[in-house]
Amino acid sequence: MTQIDQSYYFCSLHMDNEYRYRQQKGYQRIQKIRSITMAIILLGMSFLMFAADKLNLEQIMSMDKMFRYFFGFICLLYGGFRLYRGIKNTY
Repeated sequence: MTQIDQSYYFCSLHMDNEYRYRQQKGYQRIQKIRSITMAIILLGMSFLMFAADKLNLEQIMSMDKMFRYFFGFICLLYGGFRLYRGIKNTY
């Protein structure tokens, strides 16, 4: 390879790595936004399950109380996990 070919090759390689880095960073940003959004939805659902009596939500109060608390607890755990994962960026 000549000097010109080598410089072109390394420049092209650098541009490919930069493109992949930006693509991966964009993917991580979308994952973070999705995780935090899902966490907010799940934590809100758990709040509704636990506070249905105080908020007088008839549709939710008509469910079995044990099911409501169990589902609210599952939503709280999974929402907390999604929030932790979104903040920590563990992808």
